[in-house]
Amino acid sequence: MKAMRVTQAGDPGVLQLQDIPQPAPAAGEALVRLHTAGVNYADIYMRSGAARIPIPFPFTPGIEGAGVVESVGPGVTEVKAGDRVAYATGSVGSYAEYHIVKASQLAPLHDEFSFDQGGAIILQGLTAHYLLHDFYPITRGSVVLVHAAAGGMGLLLVQWLTHLRAVTIGTVSTEEKARIAREAGADHVINYTRQDFVEEVRKITDGRGVDYVIDGVGKTTFTKNFEALRHRGWATIFGMASGPADPVVPNSLMAKSLTISGGALFNFITTRDELLRRSTEVFRGLREGFLKLRIDRVLPLDQAAEAHRLLESRQTTGKLLLKNDP
Repeated sequence: MKAMRVTQAGDPGVLQLQDIPQPAPAAGEALVRLHTAGVNYADIYMRSGAARIPIPFPFTPGIEGAGVVESVGPGVTEVKAGDRVAYATGSVGSYAEYHIVKASQLAPLHDEFSFDQGGAIILQGLTAHYLLHDFYPITRGSVVLVHAAAGGMGLLLVQWLTHLRAVTIGTVSTEEKARIAREAGADHVINYTRQDFVEEVRKITDGRGVDYVIDGVGKTTFTKNFEALRHRGWATIFGMASGPADPVVPNSLMAKSLTISGGALFNFITTRDELLRRSTEVFRGLREGFLKLRIDRVLPLDQAAEAHRLLESRQTTGKLLLKNDP
């Protein structure tokens, strides 16, 4: 089968299309014939060698995708051959024609949704769900700051917050991205290349600060979040697009009685019941229309290096996909 392989850490040029043996599913596993694979910052961390837990070389990147179950291993009851599925998994390998996945990690993809929709929303939709439902209790009128509000993740957060009747403040890097964030429902948008987001937050909130910050950027934003939060505010970090956040002295949180949490999706889909509950809510959002996907572009599998270049250079608004034509 065809697969994009990384044999050493480096820039996007280390991604190479190779022929490798097609795997067979073991007990509890399914072989998925992929139609689309999502591209994420996590893939970039792994390729560059910056991942918190390094991936041994060589490997095939990709942790989410959508396709059809080709075959299953012994003891599998969750899915069967021919089922349409979408998944986000801790095991790499979706930049390929086929991927072995634990059957318990496969969410059903109903016929009303395309493979592009499934591959574009599954990881970020599940992530948005836990960020908005498992930490700070968001209610009507809650004031929430979302960094990188025009990215694939940010747009889903903004739309879901709008559905929850929260007041959303988004940060972006260009005027075009500001327009896109407003169209998604952001009540206020801050261009952090021209404005200090802490000062703008204080103006917007009359000096009070925001209730909750959702931060997937990391190094360039996280410490300043504490200045943007109100007393007894909450910040959650779930990514590091600009690099790992600087260390925090725990006692520094006492002055405003702040709460910090960290999120990684795979801690929030530890059981099949949890996966199905969250994925059902994500696809309900698509069905009812309060979540709308923005797919920046769909590239052939062999252009994975270009997809990484685009994502790293912040030239995208919305989701990047790699496509097979099985």
